[in-house]
Amino acid sequence: AINYRFITTDPFPAPLRDSARAVQYLKSRAAEFKLDPKRFAVYGGSAGAGTSMWIAFHDDLANPASADPVERESSRVACAGSIAGQSTYDPRTLKEWLGEKVLEHRAVPLLYGSGDTEKMLHPDAALDALMRECSPIEHVTKDDPPLFMFYALTEDQSVGALIHSVVFGRKLKEKLDALGMENELCTAEPRS
Repeated sequence: AINYRFITTDPFPAPLRDSARAVQYLKSRAAEFKLDPKRFAVYGGSAGAGTSMWIAFHDDLANPASADPVERESSRVACAGSIAGQSTYDPRTLKEWLGEKVLEHRAVPLLYGSGDTEKMLHPDAALDALMRECSPIEHVTKDDPPLFMFYALTEDQSVGALIHSVVFGRKLKEKLDALGMENELCTAEPRS
């Protein structure tokens, strides 16, 4: 398990970049830790799930010319897993997919540091680019690794349930299937 900065103090893309750097760090120490850098997987729940999907789909963050040996390592992984993950962090898409109520989730105004959800619904060019950069679904390409997704099926329409909705998985699966990519979406009724 890794730690990363939280959006409460360091908005996106800090948590995403921190997580990708953790992959790069472990690869830089692979021999010492007896790890196979070609068999790395990322897996998480909720924010960790969204981050795992972002790492899986994002272009390689390696910078071969960097003086930092960690930064020279690949951020690419062999596969990824997600439990109740967000396949987008774009408030416009959140609203489109899940309705306006999801925007009430405490994390939404903090995602990009503005604290202003209305500004995110009508972003300038720089904020628009940042929201696209931070949304896993925006990075999907045919060469990305397999993905396993799990979501609870619930009728609960609370803000907490909406931010973990199976809709995230279904929308992502549509895109992955259209590209012929290996993925699995599993669902289950929540426990009583």
